[in-house]
Amino acid sequence: MLNPGYPEFWVMISFLLFMGLLIWKGVPGIIGRALDARANAIRTELDEARRLRDEAQQLLADYQRKAREAEDEAKSIIDAAKREAESLAAETRRSLAEQVERRTKSAEEKIARAEAQAISDVRAAAVDLAVKASEGILKAKMAGEAGVSLAETAIRDLKGKLN
Repeated sequence: MLNPGYPEFWVMISFLLFMGLLIWKGVPGIIGRALDARANAIRTELDEARRLRDEAQQLLADYQRKAREAEDEAKSIIDAAKREAESLAAETRRSLAEQVERRTKSAEEKIARAEAQAISDVRAAAVDLAVKASEGILKAKMAGEAGVSLAETAIRDLKGKLN
């Protein structure tokens, strides 16, 4: 089978000696510890990765919740602003209507006062004209001192009765 003259024999002997030396020096234990350490490091990294993923998911959930809250708050602010704008518009319309009504009433009162003043002025002018006309007629018909005195008395009485 294996003859010491064949190179395969010496390769097998070398291989067995090499394996024996590795076992004698404790290389399999060192390799086992190294693999265990590496497995522990990988396990630690996986645990850390899981923890970080959980934290990231928690942060994402928090940000999504805050975004929804901010959106709801923005909607409520917009709704409040719309209600306030509508209320302000209604108040402005009501105020404008009241102001127009007051100005219309004030204008009507001014017109009524001007009309009353005009009527009063026309009456006063008519009275003055009537008095002057009466004075002229009475002076023409009445002659002398008695006529003048009677005309002046009548004119004074007439002015007091008309005004």
